[in-house]
Amino acid sequence: MRVIRNSPGQQLLKSSVVTIGNFDGLHIGHQVLLDTAFRLADGKRPVAVVTFEPLPQTWFCPQAAPARLMSVSQKIQCLDAQGVDLVWLMRFNQQLASMTADEFVQQVLVNALGATDVVVGDDFHYGKKRQGDITTLGIAGDESGFRLNVVKAVESDGARVSSSAIRAALADGNMQQAETGLGRSFRTQGRVIRGQQLGRTLGYPTANMKLAAAPSPVQGVFAVRARICGAENDGINDQNWHDGVASLGTRPAVAGDEFLIEVHLFDFAGDLYGRRMEVEYIEKLRDEAHFTELDDLVAQMREDEQLARKILQKRD
Repeated sequence: MRVIRNSPGQQLLKSSVVTIGNFDGLHIGHQVLLDTAFRLADGKRPVAVVTFEPLPQTWFCPQAAPARLMSVSQKIQCLDAQGVDLVWLMRFNQQLASMTADEFVQQVLVNALGATDVVVGDDFHYGKKRQGDITTLGIAGDESGFRLNVVKAVESDGARVSSSAIRAALADGNMQQAETGLGRSFRTQGRVIRGQQLGRTLGYPTANMKLAAAPSPVQGVFAVRARICGAENDGINDQNWHDGVASLGTRPAVAGDEFLIEVHLFDFAGDLYGRRMEVEYIEKLRDEAHFTELDDLVAQMREDEQLARKILQKRD
């Protein structure tokens, strides 16, 4: 799969099927867009995904940036695994924000990607001040020689599946609702770094990671499963999932102020420093809490472990 990060200024593809969106989380609604694109391509034309980094909402209002459901690297990995031929990570900046709807069609869809089919959701907008919509895109397609394929929103329990709705479910600790919308459990990835090693002295060694996709949609203590990625590359080479407990937040229990993911794997021994880890969040146990006494913290950690083991055993 080819990944384009900047405007190429040249034709990238000919006779391609293009789908466009933020694709944060690659939830079940996004999957329908991709499935439609692959069906139209029928193995005879390349499939291209046009997406944006940072998310437009983050660029326009950074102080109210939406929580990320996946990092850029996770998004690329998932799209590659599904067989996408080209991903164009368009840098969302002033230049792109100022691009008119007509300019977007001609420069991106026609000149660069040679689109013959374009697949979008029914709420799709594009161009400066969101001036373009599915009506104008359909007209532009008729004039420029591509077909517009509009995909209706996917619903779950009568509600539209969206990245925003999944973020809200995760913030509420409703992991089952988020999993339904995503089509899989919520996951994060990160590289294990050296921490204060307090957990080791308390009998609960943790693998500490900085958040790859900020801000986080989840915070608190969770029953998790994790698998280890290779030290030599970022590909996952350990397909075994290890049960454990993860804490995400600023660690008020130890007067911390930096947002970290701390993962304690049950019955696991090994050096994880420098390796990447993928963490799957199964169920929220509780919010973060401050403990004035270490004995109280250890007692709570034991309770967390016991509850997490029960939850994860039922999951098997």
